[in-house]
Amino acid sequence: MNEKFVVTIARQFGSLGRPIARLVSEKLGIEYYDRDIVEMAAKNLNLPISTISDVEESAKSAFFNMNYPLGMGTTAIQDSIFSVQRKIIVDLAERESCIIVGRCADHILKDYKNIINVFIYAPYEARLANCVERLDMRPDEAKKMIASVDKARESYHRHYCGYSMSDKDYKHVMLDSSLLGVEGTCEVLVDIIRQKFQLLVKQ
Repeated sequence: MNEKFVVTIARQFGSLGRPIARLVSEKLGIEYYDRDIVEMAAKNLNLPISTISDVEESAKSAFFNMNYPLGMGTTAIQDSIFSVQRKIIVDLAERESCIIVGRCADHILKDYKNIINVFIYAPYEARLANCVERLDMRPDEAKKMIASVDKARESYHRHYCGYSMSDKDYKHVMLDSSLLGVEGTCEVLVDIIRQKFQLLVKQ
């Protein structure tokens, strides 16, 4: 199959969705897009990056921007960013095969023919352990981040898509990453993608 395809990955905080997505992209030899989509949107809108940086610094948390998928600002500004972001995601899908993490890509590309929508989750205790062991967070900090990021992502997705990011009616694959870990979950996804799109995966 020579047609382009897209894999969208939504994930719970601490489920290791990001490293899984990155590894899948390496195995398949296709691009992986995450936070850089927001940066491209901000650049296109000529937003003052210094303002966002000041807010992040004042929060004194390296993970602060995960709470706000579009950064800080008024609803009008966030809506403008989302509109530009939508165009970027559509352009990426039309240009190349790729993996897109978050950003409501499943909804934005709902009419796209060659797509697999994935949701990666894990039990609370596994996510807490991942935050402490892999992200070097204190247990109390990890608990607060899991609660706040989950709430922010869910609110964001419901606002722009009209449904929960974990709604099975809008997903093709839902995986508990604690079952097989990053490597194992990656292998399962690569195999599904390969079979769906008849790919020869890079070794």
